[in-house]
Amino acid sequence: MAGDERSKGSSVAADLIDFLNASPTAFHAVEEAKKILKNAGYEQISERKDWSLEAGKKYYFTRNHSTIVAFAIGKKYVAGNGFHIIGAHTDSPCLKLKPVSKVTKCGYLEVSVQTYGGGLWHTWFDRDLSVAGRMIIREGKGDSVSYSHRLVRIADPIMRIPTLAIHLDRGVNDGFKVNTQTHLVPVLATSIKAELDKVISENGPVESGISTDGKKSSKKSKTDEQKHHSLLLQLLADEVGCEPNDICDFELQACDTQPSIIAGAVKEFVYSGRLDNLCMSFCSLKSLIDATTSESSLEDEAGVRMVALFDHEEVGSNSAQGAGSPVMFDALSRVTYSFSSNSKLLEKAIQKSFLVSADMAHALHPNYMDKHEDNHQPKLHGGLVIKHNANQRYATNAVTSFIFREIAAKHNLPIQDFVVRNDMPCGSTIGPILASGTGIRTVDVGAPQLSMHSIREMCAVDDVQHSYEHFKAFFQEFSDLDAKILVDA
Repeated sequence: MAGDERSKGSSVAADLIDFLNASPTAFHAVEEAKKILKNAGYEQISERKDWSLEAGKKYYFTRNHSTIVAFAIGKKYVAGNGFHIIGAHTDSPCLKLKPVSKVTKCGYLEVSVQTYGGGLWHTWFDRDLSVAGRMIIREGKGDSVSYSHRLVRIADPIMRIPTLAIHLDRGVNDGFKVNTQTHLVPVLATSIKAELDKVISENGPVESGISTDGKKSSKKSKTDEQKHHSLLLQLLADEVGCEPNDICDFELQACDTQPSIIAGAVKEFVYSGRLDNLCMSFCSLKSLIDATTSESSLEDEAGVRMVALFDHEEVGSNSAQGAGSPVMFDALSRVTYSFSSNSKLLEKAIQKSFLVSADMAHALHPNYMDKHEDNHQPKLHGGLVIKHNANQRYATNAVTSFIFREIAAKHNLPIQDFVVRNDMPCGSTIGPILASGTGIRTVDVGAPQLSMHSIREMCAVDDVQHSYEHFKAFFQEFSDLDAKILVDA
């Protein structure tokens, strides 16, 4: 980002901008998190191997390349001690390419997509779009064939979802309802231009090129028919340096090419996609790293400081790498059992643990003030929002909110409260899922933002700083504060 933006915004917000611009997908966000952790001295470990952990050391592991868990073990840690955790998520609402994305209509090459999560889909129209995600690439031939996982991102805008001219829909301003099947189909190119450039052929099935054993194949069948435009496959292949026939499969999504920035008349806002929830993911990650950087930072720590960033929150967390999976429980148990084989110690550890579920919150909108409950109107610059819901859509209770408030008070950090109106539905977070799945005390919090689930969201630079400072203080001071709470009184 530009130098003047760095000077006017906080250093944390400036680092957030870099993280956002490097993370168009959950896969890229996890890859960027890995780089940050490695540079901070964290060691990568694998769930497929035995763990040999040491007190005072720092580790991380990933699942599916879209979920990451990082933790630092206090030098005074013994099995049965608690875990101090901040949980967030890496995914955001988006448009994902279908398994068969090739669409040709009235001279246009289009890309068929499916909606992921609850997006504000009308905001995706007339944006300069590209694609990003992961691909499985075949490498080598014959007996030496292997398959690699490669991230891909085409930087140039290659697609667009054009709106219909008002002359052809005079009532559009009275209320436009997006048909997600027929309206949300990005235009990739015109078929006549592609033919003139001799880039693709629209003459039906094509050869797959290479069979599964790495040998040339001339056999044509329905399964060998091209599922995606050759033009798109060639762009992807050029980006990663392979041949189109070497692309075995992929998970790609449309993404906005406009970069994240610090903006506003006085440079007080962050304008970006995916603030929900990469903002909380980054703030939690940076706070963990900065709370474990120095040689003495873990000297008196008896617990384990942990950040867990999950995929698939926007669609319910029910996946092998979502918060509804055993990822969290597996991490707690494997750390505990690395220091003792006594299975009862894990139960003790869970009761001593604390989870901060960090997911962005709804700021009061000046043009829709009636959408907020009168006494619960979170504002930009107002600090982290503690979320409450009597029906357990959020996991906060009196004890967990008290702990989080005490940390704020000690550091003179602002704090806000949110309760949804009784006549409106309430969203949810990973908080209740993890709390019910593990039994860990949990508080639900988040930085306030506007335009949630739009392709272009906004929050305040101050709240990025507040979130980072609050999370860092949580890691540094939770153990001492928790020891003062008389749970058995």
